[in-house]
Amino acid sequence: MRWGIGRNRYRIAPGLYAVGVPNDQSPVLVSANYKMSFDLLRRSLAGLDAWLLVIDTKGINVWCAAGKGTFGTREIVQRVGHCELDRLVSHRTLIVPQLGAPGVAVHRVKHDCGFSVVYGPVRAMDLKVFLAAGMKATEAMRRVGFSTLDRLVLTPVELTGMIKSILGAALLLFIVGGIGPGWFSLTAAWDRGTVALGCLLTGIMVGAVGVPVLLPWIPGRAFSIKGAMFGLLVSLLMLAGIETDSSLPENMALLLALPAVSSYCAMNFTGSTTFTSPSGVEKEMRRAIPAQLAALLMAGIFWIGAAF
Repeated sequence: MRWGIGRNRYRIAPGLYAVGVPNDQSPVLVSANYKMSFDLLRRSLAGLDAWLLVIDTKGINVWCAAGKGTFGTREIVQRVGHCELDRLVSHRTLIVPQLGAPGVAVHRVKHDCGFSVVYGPVRAMDLKVFLAAGMKATEAMRRVGFSTLDRLVLTPVELTGMIKSILGAALLLFIVGGIGPGWFSLTAAWDRGTVALGCLLTGIMVGAVGVPVLLPWIPGRAFSIKGAMFGLLVSLLMLAGIETDSSLPENMALLLALPAVSSYCAMNFTGSTTFTSPSGVEKEMRRAIPAQLAALLMAGIFWIGAAF
């Protein structure tokens, strides 16, 4: 699932689940029906007795579902009624993940089903301490962290999502690489196409892995600029560290293409971060994509021209 393979089908049936041997006094925790979220929640509650009210988020995790509207007031209210929760527990409290708050109107939940909402900690791993403290969260439990490891864990799904594009781009590079004075050469297609593919893969790794890992230390705020800067640095290091007989047009193609690819891949990572907004991403895309396309077009002209 970390690689995004079959992720949209990784879900469980909505409903009421038991951890341990819960009774009418046991806490009720609300979660999404994305199976990874469900499994992490169960693991964090090992050794406790609790009810898990799993709502239908279409297999999407809590945070994303709250933003999309599938983790929300209406679904919680309907699921409480469908499971007849008021007959199973004597209290009237639901523990909702803090990251689900954007989709939940607390007063409407209380009005429509009679249950009050208490927001749990950001991370499921803090639930035992949270419950032991009488459902009181510390300041640290309310903060979203985004450490190097957190960012690195998200990079595989970025790579998986680009596989089809990479294959299509690779085929195009090998075809265009064969164009030359003799119209087309299979030898040139292999030699030049392999070099171009290496540049493409390097740009992808720089933007999709390198930038996320080094995110706080790369200057700038816009992800596209961070990716372009890091990509330019890597391309300069490649030119300085590898002794080749490449021509000036080929060097220019590298200096333009690699930063453009890394810039795009870095910008794509904004959807996995904790500090972006849809409007901000759209604004950045409107500015960055034309520049990225222009750089790639110029790189292509230099690269094809170098063959003649």
